[in-house]
Amino acid sequence: MNFIDYVTLMLINMTGGLTVLAFYLWSDAARSESGPKWVPAMAVPGAVASICGFAMVFTWPLPAPYNIAYGETSILLGMLLLGASWALAKGWSLLPLGIYAFFAGLVGILLGVRLWHAGLTTAPAMSAIGFILTGSGGIFAGLVLRLRTFTLLRRLGSLVLLAAAAIWLYTALTAYWMHLKPAI
Repeated sequence: MNFIDYVTLMLINMTGGLTVLAFYLWSDAARSESGPKWVPAMAVPGAVASICGFAMVFTWPLPAPYNIAYGETSILLGMLLLGASWALAKGWSLLPLGIYAFFAGLVGILLGVRLWHAGLTTAPAMSAIGFILTGSGGIFAGLVLRLRTFTLLRRLGSLVLLAAAAIWLYTALTAYWMHLKPAI
């Protein structure tokens, strides 16, 4: 069965959002939790992830496990990015979002393990590692934000997010290529 869905958009959007987060953590703005210039860069992927995630959860365009794995986690990531953009715009601490990110990260890791175990997706190992790395970013977000003056810890967090973004970029580009396959 060939069909076109918007998982490609969700994947490339997640790649962009994780990359923005990685660059934010790498920057000196993360040391002081400042950075109004980062607001639009976090708000845009946050809005796209939330809208696509809610659409997927409410309409179930994919087989059941994929709607859960991609739709629900898209909402979690999207709301975290929107929350981060709002907090940065208002000058609020990001630490409370780090607490929420812990639970979103747990879900990401669980889904990664389950995708691998169940052999879901066309590349279960790659998808699993992407979910586990992304989830690890959420699990350790609170710690990184709490100890934000430790540059090495922030940089390590950035590298984890960039590794996850690289996996999702490869997955997104592959999905775009496959979705544009001519119907015969």
